Amino acid sequence: MTTDILEPSRAKRLKTLTHDTHDQLDRSIMSAASFSSVEGYGRFVIVQALFHRDIDALYDNAVLQAVLPGLAERRRLPLIAADLDDLGLAFPEDDTPLAFVADGAVDVPAALGWLYVAEGSNMGAALLRKEAAKIGLSDEHGARHLAPAPEGPAAHWRAFTAALDGAVLTNEEEARAVEGAQAAFARVQALVDARIG
Repeated sequence: MTTDILEPSRAKRLKTLTHDTHDQLDRSIMSAASFSSVEGYGRFVIVQALFHRDIDALYDNAVLQAVLPGLAERRRLPLIAADLDDLGLAFPEDDTPLAFVADGAVDVPAALGWLYVAEGSNMGAALLRKEAAKIGLSDEHGARHLAPAPEGPAAHWRAFTAALDGAVLTNEEEARAVEGAQAAFARVQALVDARIG
């Protein structure tokens, strides 16, 4: 039961359908000069912490792990927490996390959309990593969560998108995956607006 949408790649469909929202988010982060100072970067890392805290339970979900092999190893929240510690910042506790898992169940198609956004940010991390280096941060101090996977960011992304594209979804589930990706971008934008300004 695959969809009848012409583009065969789910990852490419998600990219197309979320392009405007993604572009606006990128502009918000860069226009706030998030990488011009350690203080500004700290606000960016707090946004990352809140978003990854929201989705952290997804990385432990057995159904999602079956669809996306190696999912648990993609978790970035511990690296973000270490970056906050390097920066002398406390993990933010004053924001209510989103509840993805209810009674052990998760909306798998929607979760795929959220994970698409989280994993896609790894591709942009190469540029952000260079910017972080300009303010004295590195893969070992303050910018751990921006470090590339051992196999490289492109290969890491290709493995994820191959698994994402291989998931069999109905048309209705496909729509929920798109809604999940759009909701994820909207969540990050709301966090950026609240924390970075």
